[in-house]
Amino acid sequence: MAEENVRVELTIPVPAARVFAVLADPAAHCAIDGTGWVEAAIDPAPLTGAGQVFRIRMYHPNHPDGHYQMANRVEVFAQDRAIGWRPGQENERGELEFGGWTWRYDLTPAGPSETRVRLTYDWSAVPQHIREYIAFPPFAPDHLANSLRHLGELAEPARQG
Repeated sequence: MAEENVRVELTIPVPAARVFAVLADPAAHCAIDGTGWVEAAIDPAPLTGAGQVFRIRMYHPNHPDGHYQMANRVEVFAQDRAIGWRPGQENERGELEFGGWTWRYDLTPAGPSETRVRLTYDWSAVPQHIREYIAFPPFAPDHLANSLRHLGELAEPARQG
């Protein structure tokens, strides 16, 4: 794969503000994820700006520990337009270290009650020492399309609370 990112798009029949609200809720990320790796939000407070860190409990059968945590630092936060984060983990000194991949959602109104959502997974900044033991992308490309479908289901008003 020559590109070091994967992008998918989907039009969701709800306004951008509603889509953004779901993405800014770490507790919703388990239901959005198409792989089953995201288990739960450790930090369930809504995302409010760049620099914020939120932690997620994860599980992957090929991870050395099986269960692990990711600390995600919000890199992009443009209310109702874009949100993205850089996943990382705490080292033995409690400092965050990032692997070089990012998740980003760009929202474009597609009418009064529709939003075009573009999800980008980018691994262009992953250093070689990580690429030696993780193949990128570490999931099938349809994972992103599944995630956008899940996001659309969560954002639909009939699905709310």
